[in-house]
Amino acid sequence: MPKGYWVSVYRTISDPEKLAAYNKLARLAVEAGGGRTFVRGGRIEAHDAGIAERTVLVEFDSFEQAVAARESAAYQEALAALSDGVERDFRIVEGID
Repeated sequence: MPKGYWVSVYRTISDPEKLAAYNKLARLAVEAGGGRTFVRGGRIEAHDAGIAERTVLVEFDSFEQAVAARESAAYQEALAALSDGVERDFRIVEGID
């Protein structure tokens, strides 16, 4: 069964305090949903129309599990804490396994 992934690229971070509050809650929601964070920040080399900003990659055992974790009450609480503190591109994608 193909794995599922959350891929986030932060275009702007306008409120670091909201992002910090989100990070604490999101980490717990991801772990509860069975996710494993492989990338969170770090070095970036962007090409073409890429954005050299904070990038996050989280792996789940399935696409369905990734969607369910995004829809969970725990993650919704994290999103409420984040509110308008960032502008980001957030996607859930299916792996090719």
